Amino acid sequence: MERTILVYEKDRDVVKFLKSFFEERKHYSVHFVKKSGQSLEKEIVLKKPDVLIVSSPDGLGELQPSEIPCPIIAIISKDETKGIHSAIKSDVECYLIRPFFKEELDHKLKTLIDKSSLIESLYRDRKDLEALLELTNLASSTLNPKEVLYLIVKKISEILKVTRCSMISINAEDERYAQVLSTFEDPSLTNIRLDLKKYPEIRNALSRRKPVIIKDAQKDPLMKEVKEIIAPLGIRSIIVIPIFFREEVIGTMLLRTSRAHHAFTKREIQLCVALANASSHALYNAFLFQKLYREKAKLEKLAITDYLTGIYNIRYFYSRLEEEFSRAERYQLPLSCIMLDIDHFKKINDSYGHRIGDFILREFAQVVKRYTRKSDLLARYGGEEFIVLLPQTSLKGALIEARRLQKVVREIRFRQLREGQGITVSFGISAFPDKEIKNPDDLINSADNALYQAKEKGRDLIVSHASL
Repeated sequence: MERTILVYEKDRDVVKFLKSFFEERKHYSVHFVKKSGQSLEKEIVLKKPDVLIVSSPDGLGELQPSEIPCPIIAIISKDETKGIHSAIKSDVECYLIRPFFKEELDHKLKTLIDKSSLIESLYRDRKDLEALLELTNLASSTLNPKEVLYLIVKKISEILKVTRCSMISINAEDERYAQVLSTFEDPSLTNIRLDLKKYPEIRNALSRRKPVIIKDAQKDPLMKEVKEIIAPLGIRSIIVIPIFFREEVIGTMLLRTSRAHHAFTKREIQLCVALANASSHALYNAFLFQKLYREKAKLEKLAITDYLTGIYNIRYFYSRLEEEFSRAERYQLPLSCIMLDIDHFKKINDSYGHRIGDFILREFAQVVKRYTRKSDLLARYGGEEFIVLLPQTSLKGALIEARRLQKVVREIRFRQLREGQGITVSFGISAFPDKEIKNPDDLINSADNALYQAKEKGRDLIVSHASL
């Protein structure tokens, strides 16, 4: 590894000696500074030298050694007593009195650089241990698991200076996909579904159960299939660390960086593995939390869904009806209701059997759902009867919607029925405000009465309560 040396020396003989010395040693990058003051300070900031070589007492007297961020070698060539006194007073790491051998300077440089490297390594180790301790405490905290994961990825991103850090959970139900549980870019970005076809590095880490390290994403053969996709993102280096819980892979830690000059170092890779291990409990807790959340959502959906058709059930419809009617009354808004009944459905059951009848109901419900406005609420009322609630819709608007649905239903062709045989539907409509509609039950009963009249008058008709 090439080391940078900065030299501030005015004595021509010393400069000549140093140039000869460094010409023989190609592992040093040497820069000679001719002016002092701001020019020297600027060079120190710019070059970030591993060692500064400066004359004493002349050059050393122009500096504030305590503010220099690197070791200093003072070279004493004129007034020996004054030079030594200046070096000791300035508390520089070491000094050399001319004349001296090249081997002496060699030894001093190596000693100082090794010492600096050791101190730097110890400092990094301490920071790494502090980070591990912090992450371990976070992982065992009682905070919301998703919040914990965000704090973890945020901390890792700060330590490793990466472009992206994400915690990814494996989808046990479908191995083709995974989920991003947390990413440091945005704490609100959770439960993002990943198609693993686009992430060969994650697939590889999961199948091999070992870290995947990619130094250059544009050149690594593993990334060939997605090279064109990631090129605009500027991604260069990638690390994927599988995360284990009780010997089972439960997810991965994905880190990406756009560093142009170097990939992840050995120390960073070791730290990543340690951080991933420290995060395993947090990821597992988040995984359980997510699973419980999904199960809860599934149960909640089942509670409001009709088992046969997949649309809302009447129980949920009534709960929403109460809310919408109350809102319509309070703010003087229109509210309409459409009841639909499949004509002669009993004949379908008798001719084709209940299994085909159930299929017709499912297909019919999904078609009506597709053509119902998002603001409207469709539910199965019972048997072959369905009901639609239309918030902020007048009787005129409800009639328009009913005619549109009537046209759609007439055009449905069920492959289970004989060629040319379709279905028709009778519609009953009620609308609030109306002097006879004082509560939610009145709205339903009025639509039901209108539907009855549509059936009595020949079916495949639209009848409104207002016309009775």
